[in-house]
Amino acid sequence: MNIIYVLIPLSIILMILALVFFFWAVRNGQFDDLDTPALDVLDDDREPIDSTDESSAARDDAS
Repeated sequence: MNIIYVLIPLSIILMILALVFFFWAVRNGQFDDLDTPALDVLDDDREPIDSTDESSAARDDAS
């Protein structure tokens, strides 16, 4: 029965912390755009730029 005296205040403190962090996230715009990040997965990756092609083209132009 003594554990209930520890668990009730602990649960109240955790609930208050969760509410504080939730309102902080809302105030800082964490929930402003919920659709775009889910669609970013579907976008194709950009082709990587091969730096060796650019450097060899620059050397060909210089000579």
